[in-house]
Amino acid sequence: MNNTTRRVLILGGSSDIGTEVVQLFLRDNWKVDAHFFKNKKKLNNFKKYSKKLKLIKFNFVNYGNLRNENTIKKKFGKDYDSIINLIGYVDNKSFDNTNFKSILRSLIANTITPILIEKILIKKMLFQKWGRILNCSSIGVKYGGGKNTYNYSFSKHALEFIPSDYRDWAKKNILINNLRIGVTDTKIHNKIRNRKLERRVKLIPIGRMASKKEIAKFIYQLSSQQNTFITGETISIAGGE
Repeated sequence: MNNTTRRVLILGGSSDIGTEVVQLFLRDNWKVDAHFFKNKKKLNNFKKYSKKLKLIKFNFVNYGNLRNENTIKKKFGKDYDSIINLIGYVDNKSFDNTNFKSILRSLIANTITPILIEKILIKKMLFQKWGRILNCSSIGVKYGGGKNTYNYSFSKHALEFIPSDYRDWAKKNILINNLRIGVTDTKIHNKIRNRKLERRVKLIPIGRMASKKEIAKFIYQLSSQQNTFITGETISIAGGE
């Protein structure tokens, strides 16, 4: 199978890292379905790839989307060779001020909905005996999260669970991994540049934040035909932090 027939689904495709990943797959001649919710402005920059790029609008925080699998099938019903989950819903809640609704919203967006999507779309991969799935997590899971990211880190920790079913699929060349992403030079971190962030960066042995392109290249390597062996792993890309 050549890349002109391969299709990738990128959840969170409109994020800073997501658009870099979209670009890498388009350049390598993959068909790309890129998910967004509110902001698709940066995805519109890929108009020259319009024949290979499809934009999918979907709200991951909407409880109603989970009530019927047909809702998911209508949105993400195509056959995919690779699925990349870059969803990152952050509600800025600490452990002290979180509540049932806040925890549930984070779990639905960051954990439950991506898992259900992957469950539905795995069938084609099993049939063709080839597939790649990458769930992107956060280095915050390693340290218990930040002060105001309790729900986010908790939901990402749950996402990292790799059941035995996933491991069994390796026999059919379906490779599934988690990627813990460290502090990266994105608009979110640029907005909160302060002494606290500067101290955090100094704790990174390599001495700087990651660039969006660095993270995107690593995601591409794990989610494309370049990955021929790595599966069932939780890998950190955080400059040694």
